Amino acid sequence: MSQAGVITEIETRDKDALDTPWNVVVHNDPVNLMSYVTMVFQRVLGFPRDRATKHMLEVHQKGRSLVWSGERERAEAIVEQLHGYLLLATIEQAEL
Repeated sequence: MSQAGVITEIETRDKDALDTPWNVVVHNDPVNLMSYVTMVFQRVLGFPRDRATKHMLEVHQKGRSLVWSGERERAEAIVEQLHGYLLLATIEQAEL
């Protein structure tokens, strides 16, 4: 394979990784009150109270909740905001 072929393959793989949606996942922790987590979801993600409560209960009962999916840069910004409120949040690449 020529050098140009290798570069094209790497560029394609990188572009595919960028195009793949990224998930923001909030994990359960023993510290934050459920009402606080609900409020953070409303402030950071703009969720209405019922949707914020649904995700908070999912975190509480299942240990995690996928709260947002989209481009990586925005996912990283959301995780950073959630960390600012001391919530345990991560990003993970969505499975296709």
